[in-house]
Amino acid sequence: MLVRSTMYRVIFLFSLLLLVLSGCQAVDDEVIIEEVEAPEEVAISDDKAQEPELEDWEIAFARQRFIGDLLYDALNALEDDRLLTPVDDNAHGRYQRVLAYDPDNELALQGLKDIVSRYLELTEEASRHGRFATARTLLDRARFVDEENPDIEKAEVALKAEMNTGDLVFELNLKALIAQTDEVRGELSDIAGQARDHEAFLLITAPEDEQARWMYTIMRESVNGYRLRGNIELGSHAIVRLRMPDNDVKQESKSTGSDLLVPQAQ
Repeated sequence: MLVRSTMYRVIFLFSLLLLVLSGCQAVDDEVIIEEVEAPEEVAISDDKAQEPELEDWEIAFARQRFIGDLLYDALNALEDDRLLTPVDDNAHGRYQRVLAYDPDNELALQGLKDIVSRYLELTEEASRHGRFATARTLLDRARFVDEENPDIEKAEVALKAEMNTGDLVFELNLKALIAQTDEVRGELSDIAGQARDHEAFLLITAPEDEQARWMYTIMRESVNGYRLRGNIELGSHAIVRLRMPDNDVKQESKSTGSDLLVPQAQ
């Protein structure tokens, strides 16, 4: 009996030990979940939503002011002969920007016509001085602005006529002219000789009237006893054009009829 009682006690204690150990394991395996408070909502401000909306009249006023500034700058560029250049500062570009906002803007449309007219004026001037390559370039620029302008074709015909006159054109070095070098004196003497031989009418172009008259004086002295006939025009280059007898009828009517030349109005 004692042995059996001892055995029961041992089995009970062993069972109790197993129960305790299994309980500890269960505690270790438990996952403790803590409640986490939800983050507070953060108010996100919308700057655009807070900006006040512009009234229709304010938008229209700002637009008209912008167009007005473009037209003003375009007119200044036109008066300065900044027609197509510089690329970022010319009349044509500004008028085109105006038309992008207002396709029927009368001032911008007229401005484009004025650019073409100015190019045609410069073309005629360059052609008259005998600078035909420059005249061709200017005419092409007029065509770029408005190829449908009817005056361009007329200018084309006039340019071709000038190029076929057979006139002789001499362009002098402007720095040499200002310095009145022996080289430019020699060139002028040669030109005077050809003018006498062909009985040609002179068209002298120079930046200043005094320079043009000095050119004429040197040529006149080179052909002592022969009266040179011609006119003076002011321009950016130093050029002498000899208009042949068949081509100088109109030019001769403008001559003073004496050795003195009078600047021709631009």
